[in-house]
Amino acid sequence: MQTEIISIGDEILIGQVVNTNAAWMSQELNKAGFEVIRITTVSDKKNDIISSLNDAQKRANVILLTGGLGPTKDDITKETLCEYFNTELVFNEKAFKQVENIFYARGFKITEINRQQAELPKSCTPIANPNGTASGMLFDKNGKIFISMPGVPFEMKTMMTESIIPKLKKQFHTPAIIHKTILTQGKGESFLSEIISDWENKLPENIKLAYLPQPGIVRLRLSARGEKYKPLNKQLELEIKKLHNIIPKLIFGYDNDNLETIVGGLLKKNNKTLSTAESCTGGYISHLITSISGSSDYYSGSIISYSNEIKENILGVSKQSIIEHGAVSKEVVTQMAVGVKNKINTDYSIAVSGIAGPLGGSEEKPVGTIWIAIATPEKVVAKKFLFGEHRGRNIRKTALMALDMLRKELLAEKE
Repeated sequence: MQTEIISIGDEILIGQVVNTNAAWMSQELNKAGFEVIRITTVSDKKNDIISSLNDAQKRANVILLTGGLGPTKDDITKETLCEYFNTELVFNEKAFKQVENIFYARGFKITEINRQQAELPKSCTPIANPNGTASGMLFDKNGKIFISMPGVPFEMKTMMTESIIPKLKKQFHTPAIIHKTILTQGKGESFLSEIISDWENKLPENIKLAYLPQPGIVRLRLSARGEKYKPLNKQLELEIKKLHNIIPKLIFGYDNDNLETIVGGLLKKNNKTLSTAESCTGGYISHLITSISGSSDYYSGSIISYSNEIKENILGVSKQSIIEHGAVSKEVVTQMAVGVKNKINTDYSIAVSGIAGPLGGSEEKPVGTIWIAIATPEKVVAKKFLFGEHRGRNIRKTALMALDMLRKELLAEKE
């Protein structure tokens, strides 16, 4: 069932407010089996709103609007809808009772402008708003459903989940839709697509693959459509199993998983501890680790060894190694990993040293050159990476790569 979302408000168009409503609505509608084919943002002008309604009804079966239902003069959605549906505003006693209840509960006196909130288009079906004074409105025109809601997020969300989506599901037959996101780390989008191309080409017609890259991670979203949820879910799980057999070492999680949670879970499960020595990331790895509640069970601390003096005096890195190989080298990062592990007395450690940029690179070691070392109870593993020229992305990629290297070491020791 094709659906379109229209967001009304100059504040969105000028960038003063981020349109989180449309994103949330799309997610909820998709889960309910409704296909969102377009999201439009228009100004608080009557002609723009009417034009967007005319365009939307040519494409979609359901048109959802948010915004412009407040009590002030710039809120013109109700009047515009009256013109569009050739109707008039009438006082709605039930809607006024809701306005009264909210004002009395907050200890406010109702003014005439608030009373006008209970005036609704005569031809609409009112939709209750438990959290606010602006009622929703449903119109049925030529078999197309138009629903207008307030733009206040917590008001709109309650109306969508409690009233609108259940009402739409009763009226329209919708397919089962399942999304599953596979999280990968270690290969860029183009390299990954080459590795899994045969699997991708053999996907059933009802399952679509989307690549969603971000610094350090490529998410693979599978979207499956079918008549019934259980057989569809079984079909999706089979394809994911096939993918896992192709890239088992690249997949670290699914959906809302993240590396810091997964690594923390492995450390906690095995009753192991971790420390970090960070140079180019400046504490970002520590930030990710400690963003997880309960990380104190396995994370002991960090040494931010940004200068060579700290590397030498605190971590015990050889001055000669720095002179001969430079701070960004296998020799130095290996000694950093061993130094912090011994200094803080942990089972594992992560150490990173690199040129985050945009300054500091050379022909031999360009910006984005990163060394990462993982110290385990038995050994030290060090690897070199070339990430690019953007400082923020280099820091993020370094942290995620370091966590993934540790994840793989923890898994390898379990085998």
